[in-house]
Amino acid sequence: MTTPADRAAQGRAARKEASRSSHGLWIPAADRLDPLTVLARQTATRVPELLPLRYERMAASPYAYLRGAAAVMAADLATQPRSGLTVQLSGDAQLLNFRAFASAERALHFDLDDFDETHPGPFEWDLKRLAASIAVAARDNGQSVDETRQAVRAAAEAYRTAMHRLAGLGELDVWYDHIDPADILTLVRSGRRQQLDADPSQTRPRTTLRALEELTDTPDGLRRIAPDPPLLEPVGRLDMAVLRRIFIGYRSTLPEERRTLLDRFRFVDAARKVVGVAGVGLRCHVVLLAGRDTDDPLLLQIKEAERPVLEPHLRPSTYAHQGHRVVAGQRLLQAGSDLLLGWVTGPEGRHFYWRQLRDTKGSTAVEDMSPSLLLDHAWLCGKALARAHARSGDRIAIAHYLGTSDVFDRAMADFSLRYADRNAADHAALAAAVTAGRIPAPHPAPAWRL
Repeated sequence: MTTPADRAAQGRAARKEASRSSHGLWIPAADRLDPLTVLARQTATRVPELLPLRYERMAASPYAYLRGAAAVMAADLATQPRSGLTVQLSGDAQLLNFRAFASAERALHFDLDDFDETHPGPFEWDLKRLAASIAVAARDNGQSVDETRQAVRAAAEAYRTAMHRLAGLGELDVWYDHIDPADILTLVRSGRRQQLDADPSQTRPRTTLRALEELTDTPDGLRRIAPDPPLLEPVGRLDMAVLRRIFIGYRSTLPEERRTLLDRFRFVDAARKVVGVAGVGLRCHVVLLAGRDTDDPLLLQIKEAERPVLEPHLRPSTYAHQGHRVVAGQRLLQAGSDLLLGWVTGPEGRHFYWRQLRDTKGSTAVEDMSPSLLLDHAWLCGKALARAHARSGDRIAIAHYLGTSDVFDRAMADFSLRYADRNAADHAALAAAVTAGRIPAPHPAPAWRL
């Protein structure tokens, strides 16, 4: 049996594979692919009519570009030294994929909330994605280099110190560890603080009904999803029949007790939905269910799952079904994952996963992040990421690889600034391509099939 001392020695030995300071260096590979080529390859299986909208959203700002260019960054990270310390990666641990929300047990959590790209890999890849997003966000907001460095170092330090704390805990204690709700409240803007200070057991029903009101209406006395083209559009009769059929298949992937819960709801309506930046072009639907009555709603999202952007640069996934991969990754990484996570195979063999439309309590737009808010957000992101990684990776080895000094923290700050420069140049190239017409110009998306 490997002892904690053996695992600590393994972590320190990993510094020979990739020293902590080496992570601060980033030089583009001589054979680096044109990012537009990487993006074009990624769109081969997506809904063609939605691709102009994807490029439009990515061209909006350097941060928007970073959100959509996870595949580009994965290829860039693959050319750098690796620690060899493997965890279940989020695969897209950028700032806006960490959120505050109420768990199924009505507890307030701050955690990762996007798992489309989850895949095993070196722990530092998630940290570098987070660090780069902090630096790009800071630049978009006109923050100084010193402020940017401070925020990135806060995230790295929070990760490092949290990993050391977790290394000293037992296995069950690590599994049940979560961020103190009092820490989460520091992120909440003043206009939303009262909602979060309330009893968490009361927040979810209110916000569920508010989400219901925003997404639905009752034109004939029956609640239906309200169209908002091109972002939210009704489905045709054929797609509705397909959704009802694959809903049954999704149900079969749930544990028995959760099937009983789901059976208490009835299928009411569905609509096509455009989501995020990176996900534009993936097939996605919202499904409205009703429980005891129309005031007892359940909103589910079904989203297409493709191979993760990390897989070409790492070992192949052990999951044959990409929806199963996403669900398993979320359950492993999140402190309080969705009760109704499941997966299903849809038309033409496409893979999908299902989840609830989660009620976000503390999401913050990049443009709203003052230096102090960015610092607080970065710190919590680093802390949450350490907790997520400690579930699947060797927390003792990682803690001793990082050490107790700030060498790794400073390296992350150096890397983030260098990569922010590269990201800005790549964004400018995309924007120029859109302007020159070398990428399809944005236009309203017509209806598309499941």
